Amino acid sequence: MIVRQRLLTRLIQLWNEDQLVEKIDRLPIELSPRKSHVMGRCCIHKERAVWKYKSLPLMGFDMSDEVDELTPLSEYAAKALTRQTPKDNIMCVVDEACSSCVRTNYQITNLCRGCVARACSLNCPKDAIEFDSETSQGRINQSKCISCGKCFNSCPYHAIVHIPIPCEEACPVGAITKDEFGVEHIDESKCIFCGKCLNSCPFGAIFELSQVFDILQCIKRGEKVIAMVAPAILSQYKAPAEQVYSAIKQIGFAEVIEVAQGAVITTEKESEELKEKLEEGQAFMTTSCCPAYVEMAEKHAPELKKYISSTRSPMHYTAQMAREQHPDAKLVFIGPCIAKRKEARKDEYVDYVMTFEEMQSIFEGMEIEMTDEKVYNIPFTVDRTAYGFAQNGGVTAAVLKHINGAFEFTAQQISPLDKKNVNLLKAYGKTGKSPVQFLEIMACEGGCISGPSVHTNYDTGRKTFNDELAKR
Repeated sequence: MIVRQRLLTRLIQLWNEDQLVEKIDRLPIELSPRKSHVMGRCCIHKERAVWKYKSLPLMGFDMSDEVDELTPLSEYAAKALTRQTPKDNIMCVVDEACSSCVRTNYQITNLCRGCVARACSLNCPKDAIEFDSETSQGRINQSKCISCGKCFNSCPYHAIVHIPIPCEEACPVGAITKDEFGVEHIDESKCIFCGKCLNSCPFGAIFELSQVFDILQCIKRGEKVIAMVAPAILSQYKAPAEQVYSAIKQIGFAEVIEVAQGAVITTEKESEELKEKLEEGQAFMTTSCCPAYVEMAEKHAPELKKYISSTRSPMHYTAQMAREQHPDAKLVFIGPCIAKRKEARKDEYVDYVMTFEEMQSIFEGMEIEMTDEKVYNIPFTVDRTAYGFAQNGGVTAAVLKHINGAFEFTAQQISPLDKKNVNLLKAYGKTGKSPVQFLEIMACEGGCISGPSVHTNYDTGRKTFNDELAKR
């Protein structure tokens, strides 16, 4: 995240100085000068190549847009500043940065004692473990190994190590795999855009395709651009929300709207729908606010879809209200979520999505500071439970307060969307049974405040959020 933010900040600095096209080609050299320390790369030239290719997704391109290795960054920058429509795909892997993870999941180390029992071999279902005739040391024949882990669990000396591929291990739906060259690729027909792979990659090779320059160019052209800010913004800065909104306004947005307004409508509609479903005899209903969960159900658990609330997300209802008030404006959702990019593509009102991470890069690149002298007052016209949508349990709390005891239901929160919870939800869908009547599901642990594209860490963000929420 630090590398992404540093690079995007520098690109925005150049844009703000009207020198992006003119100076971007020298950026990799400036970031990695000749005598600088190379971080995990073979040479300074490799490091510079990585900087170059990491710049592409930050300008809204992926590796398929590469003309050839000699095409300068300035050509891509010129296209980014004149582009009318962003690319369809949401994420990509920078192949130059993705090359160091091993293919195998299990290896026998030199701690192997060559014991007589050979529990590892006896428990292997594919006879993949072989032994040296002289030393009795074991090794795994990777052409036979199916990575079941039985040898790992049975070795009494803990001589077998598990070496996962971090991004593949993090993905709950198997949407990212290596090609024949050892480079990871994301299958967006399977991807749920939860962003878990993004921050799990130790080499920072996975990117979302940014729309920052599309948004900034709209503002520069004098178009009316409205910022719709997710409730999770309260977790990102220790400054009062009014100062944060003022900083957003200084970017050039015509107006800043809180998505908490849309959360009120979501609460009302979801409460009514839950009551109707339970009266109809449906066993349970799940929330629909988390787009990563909705993507998971659509792509990997279609039997769950009939249990998902048909109520739209707070982003949608906020955008609908904004479109009625500003029919000629571009509407930009600002939040911590990659999956919102996918939801926005399907939404008839939302034009662009910007993440908190990108927003912070803009603040730094444009030298925008939050001060007491600059505030953008938004009256607190909604109940504090609407802001609670940003945290795990927030939707349930909002529904309970809204119905005010009109009917009773049992509820449970499920987060994060890891492999275990995905399988659990699939089982609920197949059997039509759930331990509770209302399931609140969020892809990120603790809720949106720990999203993949936040600016601050979860522990700090949670405390900041609760402190700010207490003021409402």
